Amino acid sequence: MKKNKEKSDIGDVFFDNNIDEDGDNDLSALIKRLKEKIKKLEEKNREYLTGWQKERADAINLRKRLEEEKKEFTKFAKEDIATELISVLDSFDSAFKNKEVWEKVDKNWRVGVEYIHSQLLNILANHGVSTISPLGEKFDPARDEAIESIPVSEKHNDHKIMEVVSAGYKFKDKIIRAPKVKVGEYKL
Repeated sequence: MKKNKEKSDIGDVFFDNNIDEDGDNDLSALIKRLKEKIKKLEEKNREYLTGWQKERADAINLRKRLEEEKKEFTKFAKEDIATELISVLDSFDSAFKNKEVWEKVDKNWRVGVEYIHSQLLNILANHGVSTISPLGEKFDPARDEAIESIPVSEKHNDHKIMEVVSAGYKFKDKIIRAPKVKVGEYKL
């Protein structure tokens, strides 16, 4: 039996065609080799697909994580700016508390300064900052900072905030500065 070697190209697959004396192909060997090649290609395809799906999921997760980090960064940046602006609000409050001097200032100028103060409060409120002024409420140690106890003669004023020395502020739900308060203390 004489064998003639001949190369055939099917895609990137090279194989030997065995042709016998009669010119017949050894089709069963050819089919077997092609099936093996198909099996290897399918495995490689699954491997690539699995890798691609994993990389895509990782990319989606990374994008989500970066978006969350960006939101957190923005939140903390706003909180830092708000904390710095609170000192400006304290200056306004100090000016307003000195009633005698404040009343001597030209009325138009006072109205302008009060308007600027309210603008600043509104801008901060638009960015999630709110004032905590718990006058008349029960003292809450998780929220308030007591700086003094004031004797009170009525029992219902016991542990009640009698004066807010300086307002507190919170950013969204987080207290960034506790209000400084004077608390009533009832004694028999």
